[in-house]
Amino acid sequence: MADLTVDALVSNLDQVLAFVDSQLETMDCSMKTQMQIDVAVEEIYVNIANYAYAPATGKAWISVRPDPDTASVTIEFRDSGTPFNPLDKADPDVTLSAEERKIGGLGIYMVKKSMDHMDYCRRDGQNILTITKKLC
Repeated sequence: MADLTVDALVSNLDQVLAFVDSQLETMDCSMKTQMQIDVAVEEIYVNIANYAYAPATGKAWISVRPDPDTASVTIEFRDSGTPFNPLDKADPDVTLSAEERKIGGLGIYMVKKSMDHMDYCRRDGQNILTITKKLC
């Protein structure tokens, strides 16, 4: 398991992605899977950076846990910002055109569809969002 703590700023996105990618490179992870994970990490982290502490800044914690038994990886995001469960938000109606669809929610929807599992809880004053993806 590896952990990273950063100020929850969009400018730290490259550092977060480099950290996650460096962990994935030690596993048997295809480029396609790595790209799916990168998109999910970017969406979740940018949401934390933009909304968790607004207008102030706080910390974001990211943990990467490989599971060799299931050939998967779990990535956990934690912040002490405003309570927010993205899984409570209704999925956007993707059958509508972009002009007809309400703004918001598409990024989390993409994460839900591309990851094998996604979970949220609020514990000890922290938002904890986990995503799990099989590596093969």
